[in-house]
Amino acid sequence: MNDITHHIPPRLIRAYASGSLPKSFSLVVAAHVSMCDECRARLEAEEFAGGAVLDTLAPASSDNYELLARTLAALDTPPLAEPQTHGAAGIYPAPIMQALKGRPPRWRPLGGGIRQTILDSDSEGSVRLLYIPPGSAVPDHGHNGLELTLVLQGSFHDETGSFGVGDVEVADADLDHTPMAGEGMPCICLAATDARLRFHSFVPRLLQPIFRI
Repeated sequence: MNDITHHIPPRLIRAYASGSLPKSFSLVVAAHVSMCDECRARLEAEEFAGGAVLDTLAPASSDNYELLARTLAALDTPPLAEPQTHGAAGIYPAPIMQALKGRPPRWRPLGGGIRQTILDSDSEGSVRLLYIPPGSAVPDHGHNGLELTLVLQGSFHDETGSFGVGDVEVADADLDHTPMAGEGMPCICLAATDARLRFHSFVPRLLQPIFRI
């Protein structure tokens, strides 16, 4: 896509290329890279640079008998079944369809017409799809950590600007905002966080443990 104006920061692309980025954020990066030629080129450059560094390292010494034993043991291990792969479908890039296991999202209501599908959640963070009706707003909130939001359909705007399909908003503890979906199509986003949001009104705080957001 040529009209993407909000990209993944270089530090996160570097972490993704090295395999050190948490799983929730990695899904956002993978989905964005599949939509954005510029960030895909940056990722390829980071992977090339990482490979060049590995080529300069001296091979680690190992005990030949121990290496032989491990090799023979591996020959006796039955091969793992190849995981099923899923391609892009509609507005959902292939990495998201993989997380959905090839099935449509199972939306759960959050109130005010807003819905979510949690794709993954663990101690490092969570990643979910959000459906926001046109003109509707996510309750005013801040952040206790990092949040990446990738637009898949429609658009939204907040105190920092406007975000369309393929754009990524990077929010941290310095940002308090009220994202509002644009007019026209519902806004569907992929959002990843590494900490609970900090809602400012009572009702969202009350329901937060139920909605795991």
